[in-house]
Amino acid sequence: MVKVNSLLTSYLSLFTSFGTVLCCALPSLLVSIGMGAAFAGFIGVFPQVVWLSQNKLLVFGISGLLIMISALSLYSQRNAPCPIDPKKAMACTVARKWSIRISYLSVFLWLVGAFFAFILPNFL
Repeated sequence: MVKVNSLLTSYLSLFTSFGTVLCCALPSLLVSIGMGAAFAGFIGVFPQVVWLSQNKLLVFGISGLLIMISALSLYSQRNAPCPIDPKKAMACTVARKWSIRISYLSVFLWLVGAFFAFILPNFL
């Protein structure tokens, strides 16, 4: 089995889950609070958001896969030893804590995006 750097996968999952928020949650939020013009300006500056919205199944599939890889990597390395050197041991402990925090944030952002992309439109 290939060992994957858990911090790298955590950051990748964070950035891809942030893409799900950009494609679905942010546009819905702006339009629902009456800021449609701000959303139109946002799309004028970042036209890639339209592509993300059109391909939301692909975006959510890739980001969900990266989040799962990150979670499996964190889980498989949960009992891995840190170095004996105190400075390196502290850095290892801090990196593990940040990896877990970033992974939780990624899951939260993914769920928010999924709510706005797939669940909320069924009620409107």
